[in-house]
Amino acid sequence: MKLDWTKKEFEAYVLLFAAHCNFIETEEESTYILSKVDEKTFNKIHTEIVLDNETENLNKIQQYLRDNKYSETDKEELIRDIKQVFFADGTVDVLERKVFQILKKILK
Repeated sequence: MKLDWTKKEFEAYVLLFAAHCNFIETEEESTYILSKVDEKTFNKIHTEIVLDNETENLNKIQQYLRDNKYSETDKEELIRDIKQVFFADGTVDVLERKVFQILKKILK
């Protein structure tokens, strides 16, 4: 499977996956993600996130990282952005914590 994503689309996918991991995407989370990517990218990737299951989500993230050059600086910035998504609604639940650990491992 070859992912034909731009870097922004990849970032949108990761952030939307983070927002969706507890099955509740809050307005604050969406607003934060929209401050990082344009609305067209957000909507395109949002549809994909909703259709994929968690295994597909994680496989696509790993696949993109294998196929593309993603610098340490970019990874650190993305991890910070993931944290911002989780904290956007003021609370971080157990599912979000678990997914954050998984994403951190994938991105290291």
